[in-house]
Amino acid sequence: MHNQLTIRLYFLLVVTLLASLSPARAQAPRIQRVNPTNWWVGMKNPNLQLLIYGPNAGSLTYSINYAGVKLVKAHKVENPNYAFLDLTIAPTAKAGTLAIVGKRGSQTITQPFELKARDKSPKGQGVTAADFIYLIMPDRFANGDPSNDKFPDMLDTQADTKNPYLRHGGDFKGIINHLDYLKDLGVTALWLTPVIDNDETLKKEGPDRNQAGYHGYHFTDHYQIDKRFGGIAGYVELASALHKRGMKLVQDAVYNHISDDHWFFKDKPMQDWVNVWPTYTGSTHKEQSLYDPHGATADKKTLLDGWFTPFLPDLNQRNPYVANFLIQHAIWSTEMFSLDAWRIDTYKYNDLAFLNRCNKALMDEYPTIHLFGESVVNNPVGQAFFVKNTVGFPFKSNQPGALDFVLYNAFNDALNQRFDWDSGVNRIHQVLAQDDVYADPNKLVTFLENHDTDRYLSVIGDDFDKYKLGVTWLLTTRGIPHWYYGTEILMKGTKNPSDAEVRKDFPGGFPGDKENKFEAAGRNNRENEAVQFVRKLATYRRNNPVLQSGKLTQFVPQEGTYVYFRHDATKTVMVASNTSDKEITLDTSRFAERMKGFASARNIQTDTQLTTLDMIRLPAKSALVLELMK
Repeated sequence: MHNQLTIRLYFLLVVTLLASLSPARAQAPRIQRVNPTNWWVGMKNPNLQLLIYGPNAGSLTYSINYAGVKLVKAHKVENPNYAFLDLTIAPTAKAGTLAIVGKRGSQTITQPFELKARDKSPKGQGVTAADFIYLIMPDRFANGDPSNDKFPDMLDTQADTKNPYLRHGGDFKGIINHLDYLKDLGVTALWLTPVIDNDETLKKEGPDRNQAGYHGYHFTDHYQIDKRFGGIAGYVELASALHKRGMKLVQDAVYNHISDDHWFFKDKPMQDWVNVWPTYTGSTHKEQSLYDPHGATADKKTLLDGWFTPFLPDLNQRNPYVANFLIQHAIWSTEMFSLDAWRIDTYKYNDLAFLNRCNKALMDEYPTIHLFGESVVNNPVGQAFFVKNTVGFPFKSNQPGALDFVLYNAFNDALNQRFDWDSGVNRIHQVLAQDDVYADPNKLVTFLENHDTDRYLSVIGDDFDKYKLGVTWLLTTRGIPHWYYGTEILMKGTKNPSDAEVRKDFPGGFPGDKENKFEAAGRNNRENEAVQFVRKLATYRRNNPVLQSGKLTQFVPQEGTYVYFRHDATKTVMVASNTSDKEITLDTSRFAERMKGFASARNIQTDTQLTTLDMIRLPAKSALVLELMK
């Protein structure tokens, strides 16, 4: 018995000794990354948490000696390659480079960290109903610099415009080259699908295809802008070019997930950095469980913690280090790139308390910034849950706006359904009639299509009359209108066999394109008519506050007609639409409460005058936008 005990003790001693000599322990500590990569003096929130990463970086004892900066606490976590440093930056701190000093035994590591002075460039301006947002997928819009299309040191080294699933080479320079085109169209703000590094392998997106991360939603390094778009310098140049033209920049946030090629997923700080399941579990995508008074807790968990796909790890925002990392990155990006607003991807899948905290941090630092999330829902109550609302939900969201999927669905129904008691254009009326559930429905972002939907023109059967009807509603009703690139030149496509069919290149944006539809000469007559139609309405909206902040008064649709007014103390605009297949003559006596005192009108689209308003002729599938005059 004594011999057996001796042998066991000897064995444990040897194992302990070998463990102490293992490469991981023996390796000298190094600092390879500090996130954020820099910060600023003069921020409203004095607190900052630095993520320090490198071999055995967590074994160092840290100190900082810089006037106005205090190291409050250094945190060690499960993975010895990480440390998290809590700092406070006093209002008296000056811009400069401080030294993060780490010591272990006789070894000392000094890591520089820059505190910048805040510049005077516009940032956090927000977008409002006075804006017209244009959504661009940078890889598919225009290639201004072919030299950055692909790089041999990235995991995906391919670019081929002939392959719909690979990168095509669009970039910031290509966008800058066409800003005058966009401004002339009436655009006031650009929303780009994410531009953060997607340095990842091709992902299996179907039984017979591998797809590149050209869309941008698979982050691999939050503090790098993808160099295939032009990198950090190119993004700064784009922001500057926009602001010089009086235009704004909206960034696309992804808080919910990352690529499985992300550097901090490959070497996680701790096991609960992401949401872990015994076996792969996907989200239910059913948001009803969040506000259902009868809902099961298990359903909420699967919605929130389930993964989108096996290659998109779901971040655990209840982990305070994850939450701090994401919030600080949002503030860093806003300051670094002079952002004016954020569109928040997959909003409904994120931890609710985290979202409110992140929104508050951004709004505290930038009081006029606008935030609008993507929650694909199909009823006003469900949509209201995710924004500031008037409903008695136990959870109170502080998000000011959202993408208005409910009105998007109503637009489609109005154009595709036969008019009846609850169908056709009644759908728009019904949706807007429930606007009282929102604290401010004018902060909702409206749209006809986006990068995840079938193309608008294909949804409505390639019917140009219907096209003009929907465009008219979008640009004259309440909310902040957004547009998807190419809709103005009648780009078509359905998500069959994949999303790539609705993400085609803008013709004229790429070397070798046979047509240049950025120019009138490269477009056919119908395309030029569409561009002119959009430009006319978007310009009128931009120049007339009545279509931005004027009150909306709508009348119950009858026989396929839908009439509403936008009005303020200075102007009244009447929008009269006929969704039927037959011309009608509209008797306006029913609208007397809004038309009393007006004797004539100007047709906004044609600049012609209506000398009488008693009866108005409405051709089949048409809408009139009339500025009423006394």
